[in-house]
Amino acid sequence: MSKPANLLQQLDLMLRQAVALQCNGALVEAEELYREILELKPRHVDALRWLGELALQTGRLQEGADLLNKALAVDAKQASVHSNLAYALNALQRYDEALARADRALALQPKFADALNNRGNALAALNRPLDALASFDRALALAPDFAAAWNNRACVLRDLGRASDALDSCERALALQPNYPDAWSNRGNALGDLNQPQEAERSYRRALELAPGFVDAWNNLGLAQIDLNRREEALSSYERALALNPASAETHWNQALCLLQMGRFEAGWRAYEWRWERNRIKTGKRGFAQPLWLGDFPLAGKTILLHAEQGLGDTLQFCRYAALVAKLGAKVVLEVPAPLIRLLSTLDGPARVIEAGQSLPPFDCHCPLLSLPLALRTNEANIPSSTPYLFADAAATSEWRERIDGFDADTNAAHRQPKQLKVGLVWAGENRAHIAELRRIDARRSIAFEQFAPLLDVPNVRFFSVQKGAAAQQLAESTQRDRVADYTDLLHDFADTAALVANLDLVISVDTSTAHLAGALDRPVWILNRFDTCWRWMLERSDTPWYPRARLFRQPALGDWDSVIEAVREALLAFTPSRH
Repeated sequence: MSKPANLLQQLDLMLRQAVALQCNGALVEAEELYREILELKPRHVDALRWLGELALQTGRLQEGADLLNKALAVDAKQASVHSNLAYALNALQRYDEALARADRALALQPKFADALNNRGNALAALNRPLDALASFDRALALAPDFAAAWNNRACVLRDLGRASDALDSCERALALQPNYPDAWSNRGNALGDLNQPQEAERSYRRALELAPGFVDAWNNLGLAQIDLNRREEALSSYERALALNPASAETHWNQALCLLQMGRFEAGWRAYEWRWERNRIKTGKRGFAQPLWLGDFPLAGKTILLHAEQGLGDTLQFCRYAALVAKLGAKVVLEVPAPLIRLLSTLDGPARVIEAGQSLPPFDCHCPLLSLPLALRTNEANIPSSTPYLFADAAATSEWRERIDGFDADTNAAHRQPKQLKVGLVWAGENRAHIAELRRIDARRSIAFEQFAPLLDVPNVRFFSVQKGAAAQQLAESTQRDRVADYTDLLHDFADTAALVANLDLVISVDTSTAHLAGALDRPVWILNRFDTCWRWMLERSDTPWYPRARLFRQPALGDWDSVIEAVREALLAFTPSRH
């Protein structure tokens, strides 16, 4: 009987020594002791648990998760082990499993702040931000000094579009833990959302002082430098991030956008392929058995599937490449979203246009639309810029002409005015509030209808709404609604919109799909462009090689739409269709 008792005493002493070593940072020595214990008693639950936590502490996530699972196989009623396993599974991006483990921990110990924090992180990753916020708030009600929960709460508040509240939450985290790199970086993110890039840059630099190897902070610093119009510095920041983690898809993506903005197309198109590794986009990657074509083998005699990706504007811009692919001897099948089917049936190149989601015919290879510039080695000099490449239906165009001209005739006769210039207005992009990254872009590229007010008293101009979506309601609620004719309830797809646009002398639009439609139809279009411009509009130019009849009106500073509207007003006063 004495030997087992002595063994238990020996194991207990070894465990206490190992825990003390671990707590004092002697991790190698602690691990050796834990492993000795497990050689003597493989199902020693405390040694399994502590060694699992040590593995997590040293970044060995899968090993740590395996050890914690072994501890739970011995004793499944340890709330802290379930919670730590939830942490590990979150880090391994196994969020459903992490949520289940956090919930199990809370079933065993309902007032467990750490488990609530891990639960919140899992819910946030599963795109359940309101539930995540509730979980963080419960954690903080139990443990108000929980800096990590304040920091994580800030992330989910940003996801909910509450940047000011996110900033406050970061400040709470930093008041508790001033040298907290993640909180400094997240503070910078919130400041970026609030259009304060200089202060954001200071936050990122503080994060990097504390943690020079912090990849996300280097990447985010690059984004702040973009907002400050310092793109060479941004590229340097991205290079620092990629030196630390060459597989950082977000950094490659941001690098690609910067290179393309700067007109460095060869490197930019290559880096743009990293989009398929981004969490937000990779779920849309098509898993075809047929090979991807990137210009690396002949197409003569083959059938190629070209498939749309990302937004409707992207499809309108890059469908032009179908004709070039067809000239290589391929039979082109083009797959696009339903709202574009009728319009893109007028496109030269495709043998067949198919609605996304319908059965596909046999094909030999495929290519996403936005990979075609890489496949065809596009540079600024050889952008296929001939327009129009899309066409409005002739009969529908005539119907719209009668509708609009009849309105104009009545109006002009009543007011004894000369024939009026017909100008379409689009003030907002699609509202994609469920995706934080896109919500920020939408907020920056869109304006409120009321901001068009200085244009509406320009003489001899009749304005027409071409605005669809939730923002269209702004016109109905405006005191100036009588200044803008609204037939948008008759626009059911882009072929309908094309027929309207074909009858307009000019379209004035923020950076959204209607601007691409007007450009593709070879109609004059003025694009109101945010300061942190989309890559396709490049830098410091009022024209674009993508659309010969487009004119860009750029913000001179982040958020400054007043200057843009004033410039547009002056241009509109001088505009005559014959000159454009």
